[in-house]
Amino acid sequence: MSVIKHKEQRVGVFLDVQNLYHSAKHLYQGARVNFKEVLREAVAGRKLIRALAYVVKTETAEEQAFFEALTKLGIELKVKDLQVFPGGMKKGDWDVGLAVDAIKLAPALDAIIIASGDGDFVSLIDYLKNSVGIQVEVMAFGRSASARLKESADDFVDLGEKVEQFIFPNKTKGYTSRFLGRFGKEKDF
Repeated sequence: MSVIKHKEQRVGVFLDVQNLYHSAKHLYQGARVNFKEVLREAVAGRKLIRALAYVVKTETAEEQAFFEALTKLGIELKVKDLQVFPGGMKKGDWDVGLAVDAIKLAPALDAIIIASGDGDFVSLIDYLKNSVGIQVEVMAFGRSASARLKESADDFVDLGEKVEQFIFPNKTKGYTSRFLGRFGKEKDF
């Protein structure tokens, strides 16, 4: 998949922070995503109109420094409180919010970049491409991204192909990658 990216294109970047965070954490043993580099790669020298990060706030508010760092990069935050249900189940996703924002902003954009490997965005991508006529690019860690998501996008950037660029290594384990094998046993690469 190759798309034309030129400096006059107006782009919007939609960062599914929870998806990228958990993918990096599980694939690279606690590593953290370098959102500055993800944003730079997403924009690719084009005109950034809006960059939005969808985040979940916990009761402890320990993520406040991280939220401030995203804001300093020029990324607008969409914050939702973590829902805790009786019995301890927790939920905090932004799929619908991200989709609604992408649809609302699409008329002002030439390309939308969704940074997420979540297959729930396939319908959004199909709508934006076929009904709105906008170019849709996806960025995610290829090994944890939905195959249908990768296929539906006009372009797919596999963050896992440039690990040193897109993640900060775990201080004690470096960039070691792991994968849960067929029977749930971890395998290092």
